Amino acid sequence: MPKYVIEREIPGAGSLSPEQLKAVSQTSCGVLRNLGPEIQWVQSYVTDNKIYCIYNAPSEELIREHARQGGFPANAISQVRTVIDPTTSE
Repeated sequence: MPKYVIEREIPGAGSLSPEQLKAVSQTSCGVLRNLGPEIQWVQSYVTDNKIYCIYNAPSEELIREHARQGGFPANAISQVRTVIDPTTSE
């Protein structure tokens, strides 16, 4: 299954309260349940003004549909081609 990184521009994202982040997560999970098991949210990284999300999905179009239904921005969607880490140097 292809893996994607989604960049979401959300001014003030890093200042969202735990309750606000919970609400966003609940909305996302609800949309994912409606879209079916092919699309999976792996995790997200919250920075000051952006959220970077990792998703497994069969297509970029399905990720865009998730964003549309959830009311989330999807400013950039990039397919992960490979993953490297410190052990790659060995």
